[in-house]
Amino acid sequence: MGNNCSTCCSPSPSNAQSQQTCCDTCDQVCCVCPCCCLPFQTCWHKMFGRRPAAFHLPTKPPPEERPKPSALVDVNDTKYLAVTGWDWRRSANGATHHTSDYHLMDDPDSSGGAVFRRGRPFSLRLTTNRRYNANVDKISFVFTVSDCKNPSFGNGTLEGVSVGGEWLGGWSVKVNEVTNNSMSLELSCPPKTIIGAWRVEVDIHSDDATHNFTCPYPVYIVFNPWCPDDGTYIEGEEERKEYVLQETGLIWRGTHNRLRPCAWHYAQFDKNILQCVLRILTEVCKMSPPHRADPAKVARAISAGINSPDDSGVLVGNWSGEYEGGIPPTEWNGSVNILTQFYDTKSPVKYGQCWVFSGVVTTACRTLGLPCRPVTNFSSAHDTHNSLTIDYFFDDEGETIERLNSDSIWNFHVWNEVWMRRPDLGQEYSGWQIIDATPQEESDGQYRCGPTSQVAVKKGEIHLAFDTPFVYAEVNADKLFWKYRGASQPMKLLGRKTGGVGLNLSTKAVGRYMREDITLQYKHQEDSTEERNVMREALRRCENVFARYYLNEEIEDVEFDFQLLDDIIIGQPFAMCVVVTNKSDQDHDVSIVLRADATLYTGAVKEQIKKQHFDKTIKANSEEKCLVEVTFDEYYKKLVDQCALNVACLAKVKSTDFEYFAQDDFRMRKPDIKITPKTPFMVGKPTVCELSFTNPLPMSLTRALFYVIATKCESQFLRVKEDIPAGGVAQNEVTLTPSAAGEITITASFLSKELEDVDGYLATQALGVDGKPVDAEEDKPNEESPEDEAAKSEAEDSV
Repeated sequence: MGNNCSTCCSPSPSNAQSQQTCCDTCDQVCCVCPCCCLPFQTCWHKMFGRRPAAFHLPTKPPPEERPKPSALVDVNDTKYLAVTGWDWRRSANGATHHTSDYHLMDDPDSSGGAVFRRGRPFSLRLTTNRRYNANVDKISFVFTVSDCKNPSFGNGTLEGVSVGGEWLGGWSVKVNEVTNNSMSLELSCPPKTIIGAWRVEVDIHSDDATHNFTCPYPVYIVFNPWCPDDGTYIEGEEERKEYVLQETGLIWRGTHNRLRPCAWHYAQFDKNILQCVLRILTEVCKMSPPHRADPAKVARAISAGINSPDDSGVLVGNWSGEYEGGIPPTEWNGSVNILTQFYDTKSPVKYGQCWVFSGVVTTACRTLGLPCRPVTNFSSAHDTHNSLTIDYFFDDEGETIERLNSDSIWNFHVWNEVWMRRPDLGQEYSGWQIIDATPQEESDGQYRCGPTSQVAVKKGEIHLAFDTPFVYAEVNADKLFWKYRGASQPMKLLGRKTGGVGLNLSTKAVGRYMREDITLQYKHQEDSTEERNVMREALRRCENVFARYYLNEEIEDVEFDFQLLDDIIIGQPFAMCVVVTNKSDQDHDVSIVLRADATLYTGAVKEQIKKQHFDKTIKANSEEKCLVEVTFDEYYKKLVDQCALNVACLAKVKSTDFEYFAQDDFRMRKPDIKITPKTPFMVGKPTVCELSFTNPLPMSLTRALFYVIATKCESQFLRVKEDIPAGGVAQNEVTLTPSAAGEITITASFLSKELEDVDGYLATQALGVDGKPVDAEEDKPNEESPEDEAAKSEAEDSV
């Protein structure tokens, strides 16, 4: 039988029959092990003349030297079967693969390309010059990763399979229907296929000759969260719709006591977005094709490629408050313009801050099929030395010593979560993984962060990959306040705060434009026994633990209560107040410093607004207030973008040398733009919307304009012709015409010389041409994923 079976595959007597098969080409019964089967090798060489004869491949030659069957010159010669056309059945495949929304699948001018999800069959119709004859025509498909310079069977960048057969890598092709001039086939790729663009070729052997036909355009394969065997599988159709298919969402900004949602347009299916993200992986991140089969490696690469400090990635970060030569971060409200500009120019786009990085990462992940959501962490710690503490240093005047303060607390910070399995860590660490493209600290020599298991963060297991200590500190670090008296003097601990970091972690709720609080997914209840135990265990694992001090909690005679600010509207004055209570039977002299500083949202002090000293004698068993008022004129010209402020109180009881320190960060509230449609939205019909808000400043707003972006509608700039007086209403009208029915999100932004970063959004429905709402069921694929049937009821319960 031509068999030279070795010990690697010799069957036992009990299963000898099952280990043999009949070769369709040479009709010999042979061992199926390719390493020792001579007929297999002979037939393989006959069917794939350009492949190495043995399964153990020799050193690969350069791609241009690889042997290849010739193309058929005269396709009208019916002696040979020839392929004359490729139809990837985009409508049918788009529905079953949940890829119908990709521009490539919807645009008639997209040159016929297609997007498929791995691990699920897809159909193809080949147009031929004559009828296919299975007894005469032997057809084989060859799939090659388009950007791979030297493809190989061994690493999954080159795959081959004959019609009716299945290759060892899990690829398969079968014929469904044959006509006189076409044949319909069903192809399938395994759930661990490399994502990206693939070149498809057909080798046809008929009448003792083999000819090659290459598809003139690539097909794109992306992750498949609908397939249980894919590492990105997530249960629940509503979750998949939200985290993979949803094209708009909310990203929270502000402070922990003033949460502000902002709409963001991800537009992950727009023209060239998928191609742009793949270019980021290949050209910016230099990611090898085999690594693109692993969602963890892809997510880590995205977190590096979206920023630009070390690899000329997508966005330039800027926290200076000066944005000359670029777009201020607060003016972005979507990803498509950023990615399109990068795709066209191949140069980093100016400028971004954390929520902009997060919005673009969400787009990049979702276009590749990775379930992704932005997450906002209020009072987010930035620990620069992996000590799990945030250390502040002050002088005798209560002023921060910036040269010593490398740690910081950002008013808010936005990162991303991606859903995937983590076989490298263990099944219990699967689920949401944190990635962060904002360039804060280097990880393995590059500005990137994650993927970090959310479960590992909550358990304080900072030894697990990747970057778990940094993420853990962002939500759990203890704050320490020190008085620095000079290099030769010992530092004094003014205060320690175990709470106040990692507050109100927020993301958009599934299927609703509302906030979901996920704080308890990251940490136990603040200052609970569980939370303190986790912190202690994390400190034990920390290799560079900063000195830990604990305050003497004995009762003091004098108490200070710094009354924190809440809702401050821009344009109005505000006050700082500390209440001093003397509980003893003797008088006490105290000194107090109250100060207000304009800060960036990262917590960095930009400019002092006001500072006032008090020296008072507090009578026995009495209470006094120290109040400082700050007027609009005092703070307005010193505000920086996002209008963030820091207020602080440093106090000292002179007789006991007891010192007290407290601070608070807040953001001045700006008005929301009200969007009011005058008529319901309907496909193809214009709807006029009124945009309005009240000017909160005691001055007129000049050179004003609105910018409106809406899904299924064209974006528009609208100039306000007249100045808006103090207390007056800024208003304008915009006409929007939806191009398709279903959910639409309208975002309006306002800019003027005196006031910026004002926005508002409206989520509503566009009716069909018949004036009726689109049935929610119609938005779903025509068929339920067969992989979901077993887990359907459980998934619905989890939703």
